[in-house]
Amino acid sequence: MESKFYEDNKLLVFKITDEIDDCSVQKIRRRADYEIERYMPKKVIFDFNSVTFMDSAGIGLIIGRYKFANMLGGKLEVANLTQNVKKIFEMSGILKLIPVTQI
Repeated sequence: MESKFYEDNKLLVFKITDEIDDCSVQKIRRRADYEIERYMPKKVIFDFNSVTFMDSAGIGLIIGRYKFANMLGGKLEVANLTQNVKKIFEMSGILKLIPVTQI
């Protein structure tokens, strides 16, 4: 996972480059929480452009980061959803809670 913080508009972007499953979620979660707490962004965007596989662990990851960002006064959005990821998000209902954006 790569991350980039844009100071001028307090935007933190995470570009996920791995498959999202039980094994990878813990590593992504730790890094995302660290970066969110470090920068205190107004908006966090998870970019799924390179994600080829995601299971239910990814739903928990995103909902947890959504709650964490909100607790610190920020917002969370998702971008560049692949077909597989979009289908899982639609089935879970997460897209009713978290907006999809373009970056």
